[in-house]
Amino acid sequence: MGPANTGRVISQEAFDEVVKENMEDLGMEPVEALEDAIQTLTLQGVDLSGIVKCVPGECSVKDNPVIQSLERLKQLNSKDRINSEDLNEMGELFDKLIELCGCNNEVSGNVPIATRNGAVELVCAICSKIPAGSKRLLLSCLKMMALFIHDIQSSETFRVNGGPKMVVDILRNGSEDSEILNSCFAIVTASATGNEVVKESFMELKIDELVLEVLSRQRNDRIQNLYYAMRVLLTADDDRVVASQVYGYARRFAKIGIAKALTVSLAEGLASPNVVATSSVMKAIAVNDEICTSIAECGGVDALLRCIDESGEQGNKAVARTSCSLLSKLAGSDSNKSSIIEKGGMERLVKLSARFSDDPSVLQEVMSIITVLSLRSPDNAARAIEAGAGDLAIQVMQKFPKAQQLQRNSCFMIRNLVVRNPENRTLLLNNGIEKLIRQAKENHESCKDAATDALRDLGLDDYNK
Repeated sequence: MGPANTGRVISQEAFDEVVKENMEDLGMEPVEALEDAIQTLTLQGVDLSGIVKCVPGECSVKDNPVIQSLERLKQLNSKDRINSEDLNEMGELFDKLIELCGCNNEVSGNVPIATRNGAVELVCAICSKIPAGSKRLLLSCLKMMALFIHDIQSSETFRVNGGPKMVVDILRNGSEDSEILNSCFAIVTASATGNEVVKESFMELKIDELVLEVLSRQRNDRIQNLYYAMRVLLTADDDRVVASQVYGYARRFAKIGIAKALTVSLAEGLASPNVVATSSVMKAIAVNDEICTSIAECGGVDALLRCIDESGEQGNKAVARTSCSLLSKLAGSDSNKSSIIEKGGMERLVKLSARFSDDPSVLQEVMSIITVLSLRSPDNAARAIEAGAGDLAIQVMQKFPKAQQLQRNSCFMIRNLVVRNPENRTLLLNNGIEKLIRQAKENHESCKDAATDALRDLGLDDYNK
């Protein structure tokens, strides 16, 4: 979903009047008058999305197929009684609008035209009237709704027209149908993205309980949008609010058992098509030490280490990155650190780095976990060196001098490996780590502080140079 448009707004009538004035007052030809109006208004910062741009004399707003379809749907929806023929026609109009407004799953320029002309309000009203048993019609209606919610304005329109309650009611009534579930969660994703108030509306309607029900009742191979919806509900992405409530939502998700249900799914490893999405959602839920510990107690560490092993064996970079990222979050708990180390986590991470020695995005995640595991733990730092973390740092800093985040993470890791382990300092310095850190400090602004701290904790007097 795009951000709210902050440009000036103009009505269709006002736009048409500008074109008309260009023709009548300035003597422009129709095509020239239209192009001039578009250019002039755009330069003035006017938002022209949703405006039908017609050449006078050749077409009119009423000829636009999107508006024609919406007008016919409004007529059908206004009937006191909608019969089977009306429902069939609605389905045809839905399909036509989906074709007009969606192009290869990307939002077209027709979507703002539709929303400006009451599409969201209309679809909310129609969805509430679709009788039980009309699955095809309902699916088309839901798909169209997800397409029309494309910015803050449309998500707000969805909210004030009872959209969240409508979707939750459909979820409750169609919780056994994977296609309906997937379509509903697509709407949750679209409407809650960037809109804190919509998130709150869904949470007040206890959508978290419905999520748990779906996770518990069936395999979710075909309900990819369930994971997207959870991720959005737990993401603070609305710049209009000072303090988001998503931290509290994450605790609710954990408290009712969603984290545990996701851990069960994660235990399937790469056999699950949703392993990446599952890891991403679990990271959003793991907001405090208690939740991180509870995930580990449910088998989360074992599941992640399995995913890390399998991702290396199968060369799956996406799974490797997300699994490492979640494990790093869980490793923030001291009790989990011990568990990861006891299960050979340090050695398995270094082994993973060897599998993906040409991928900085995976390597920097490995560095991040080792940094967390070694924090305030001399024993873990010694274990990391024994597993080859020191050699890893030297190799990657030499191989990827331009990878800023990887260089930065390497500096952080080196610092934690040596700050309480003097013996590690000598080893790394003898292998040329100082030169590599100084190069990172010189070449990357983002590395300066991390590199300075690493040089200081290596015992170098001129660390600030």
